[in-house]
Amino acid sequence: MPKSKNADLQARRVAAIPRGVSTAYPVFASRAEGSELWDEDGNRYIDFAGGIAVVNTGHRHPKVIAAVKQQLDAYTHTAFQIVPYDPYIRLCERLNRLAPFKGAAKTILFTTGAEAVENAVKIARAATGRAGVIAFSGAFHGRTALTNALTGKVVPYKKKFGVSPPGIFHAPFPAYGVTVADTLRALDTIFRADIGPGDVAAIIIEPVQGEGGFLPAPVELLQALRDICTEHGILLIADEVQTGFARTGKMFGIENSGVEPDLVTIAKSLAGGFPLSGVIGRAEIMDAPEPGGLGGTYAGSPIACAAALAVLDVIAEEKLIERANRIGTRIKEAVGRFAQRNDTVAIDNIRGPGAMVAFDIVRQRGSAEPDADATKRVTAAALGEGLILLSCGVNGNTIRLLNPLTIPDTQLDEGLAKLEKALIAANA
Repeated sequence: MPKSKNADLQARRVAAIPRGVSTAYPVFASRAEGSELWDEDGNRYIDFAGGIAVVNTGHRHPKVIAAVKQQLDAYTHTAFQIVPYDPYIRLCERLNRLAPFKGAAKTILFTTGAEAVENAVKIARAATGRAGVIAFSGAFHGRTALTNALTGKVVPYKKKFGVSPPGIFHAPFPAYGVTVADTLRALDTIFRADIGPGDVAAIIIEPVQGEGGFLPAPVELLQALRDICTEHGILLIADEVQTGFARTGKMFGIENSGVEPDLVTIAKSLAGGFPLSGVIGRAEIMDAPEPGGLGGTYAGSPIACAAALAVLDVIAEEKLIERANRIGTRIKEAVGRFAQRNDTVAIDNIRGPGAMVAFDIVRQRGSAEPDADATKRVTAAALGEGLILLSCGVNGNTIRLLNPLTIPDTQLDEGLAKLEKALIAANA
């Protein structure tokens, strides 16, 4: 029997890499194109994970690869703070034009989503002269010390890491029995019991919670937060790290609500697989920090900037915003059909704007009781069918679908057929 390269790499991975960085599956990428991925043993998969929403434009989109190759032939790194360069400026100009708020905008670039969130908080603190930040239960904003404090889930993100930095407060997110009214009452309690609104620099919220379970923030809540922020001089930060760049059927998820934020954090699908993040904000707010107060050695890498400029071209030229809405409709219709079958695991609460679609696995039809074990069986069965699939959610029972927006209908249907088989197999 031929030796498995996956098994060999898994053994080496366990020996060389700490267990703190978890891996969903013991299969190792060999190559990827578009919406397809092959592992080291030659197995082919349809990718419904997209590197956790990083490749909205697909793996190795030809325009992105061509732009990167052209930049590689020019220069790879100078550090923007030392010798600046044109791709950084051009990208920021384009992002400023896309900003989901009226008025002049400015953008600064970083490397990771957590770095973008950290700097959004720094900018908010500099602009307001305040320190407090309010986030929401179930939120995920990163794994650094500050962003981990903002994240609204203890296990696994905060376990063993001690007390979080001060000045961070959480309100309950309206989902699973919590109403918008409950959330706003809790926010009022925070203002009365923990920190006055005059000491709060920012409220940060994901337009659709990512790791928390693909839960859209109700428009009513976003409107109320905007009013509260305006009344008290608090800045509203939209964390668009996972919702950005056409995923929700808009360029940014917050645009589905009509609410205008003050700062927007971006990353993931911005650069088609190359590390790049940023903060877009109102110009007067963005200029609050002193020169030298913001930056990073690799922040705004020229290679990643070139990739991002190509990504924005692809989104426009291939009409991926419209495509996201069509894909989302197709997925929700298919999952709706699966939910009507008697031989699958029980499915509940199909949801999500655009192509940011998710559903819950529950213990029995008509019940909302989460079934995390069945969810694990679904993702394992999907891998066996040749489908890369992710779960998420505060109860570990949500299946999220993050296929590239460039996926052909034939491959989308193939992936959905594999998902259906996995839902049946997990019920056996």
